[in-house]
Amino acid sequence: MTTALLTHGDCLKHLTPPGHPEQVARLDAVMAALQAPEFAALQRIEAPLADIGEVLRVHPAHYLAEVKAAIPAGGNASLDEDTHLSPGSLDAALRAVGAATLGVDLVVAGQARNVFCATRPPGHHAETARAMGFCLFGTAAIAAKRALDHHGLSRVAVVDFDVHHGNGTQDLLWNEPRALFISSHQMPLYPGTGAPDERGAHDNVLNLPLADGSGGAEMRRVYQEMALPRLADFAPELIIISAGFDAHRADPLAGLAWDEDDFAWLTGQICDVAERTASGRVVSTLEGGYDLDALAASVAAHVRILMERNE
Repeated sequence: MTTALLTHGDCLKHLTPPGHPEQVARLDAVMAALQAPEFAALQRIEAPLADIGEVLRVHPAHYLAEVKAAIPAGGNASLDEDTHLSPGSLDAALRAVGAATLGVDLVVAGQARNVFCATRPPGHHAETARAMGFCLFGTAAIAAKRALDHHGLSRVAVVDFDVHHGNGTQDLLWNEPRALFISSHQMPLYPGTGAPDERGAHDNVLNLPLADGSGGAEMRRVYQEMALPRLADFAPELIIISAGFDAHRADPLAGLAWDEDDFAWLTGQICDVAERTASGRVVSTLEGGYDLDALAASVAAHVRILMERNE
C-alpha cells in the first residue's frame, strides 16, 4: 500500500487579510516541499468537495447556514477577530473536510496505508456552532465521525499535537464514547482551554499542557509516560492526527521549542500504535504552523515517516 496525499487548488482560494498568519503561502510552502524527489511515490489525489451531510455530522444546520450567509461577494468578511472569509473560503473548507473523509475511506478500504491532507483552512478550533481560531469546520472530528458512523468502526482516536489546544475537536467529541481525543499544547496560550481536568463526558479526553519554552525532551517524556500508553490501551481501529507544526522553535505564534526530529519521532510513535491496533491506518490533516520554512521542513519530516511505514 501507499501513502496518499490529498489536496486541492481550492484551498489556495481561501484568502485572509494582508499580514494574517494563516495565509495562502503556508500551503504553497508545504506543496513545494512535497515536490522533492523523495516524495515521488506519494499517491496524489484531488480532494473532493465534502457532502454537506459530512459537515452536519458534528455541526448544526443553522451554523452551516450562518457560515454560508457570511461568505462575501468580494474582499473579506470576519467571523471574529482571527477568523476571516473570502469568496473562496467555503469551498476551501469543504475541500479540507472532503480530503479527511476520503482519507478515512481510503485507509478503511485498504487503498492506502496512511494519508496526509495538505489543506486549509485548519479545523481544530471550530466548535459545534462557533468558528474561531482561523477554523470553520471541525475537520478531524468530522473524519472521526465518518469512520464511526459510516464505516462502523468501534474506536477512533484523534491525536492533536498542534501547539494550541484543539478546543473545537474536544467540544465536538466530548460526548462521543467511541472516540478518544488526546491534545498536547502549550499552556497558557490561546484559546485558554485544555486543562488536565477537562476529561470528556466518558473520560475520553486527555489534555497534556506543556510549559512555555519546553522542547522535544519534555514532549517525548509526556508522550511516553501518558499519551502513548493511553492511546495503546484504547486500541483504536484508526488514528486521526491533527498535525499542527507550530510547536516548532521558529514559530512566531507560540513558545515551544520542538524541531523537525521531534515531529518525526512523534509521528513514528503514533504510527507504531496504529500498526499494533489499527492495521497501520492513520489519517493526518494539516492544522497550524506559521513559519514557512519550519512548516515545510516539519511537514516533510512527518510525511517521510508516513511513507516509511509502507516499506
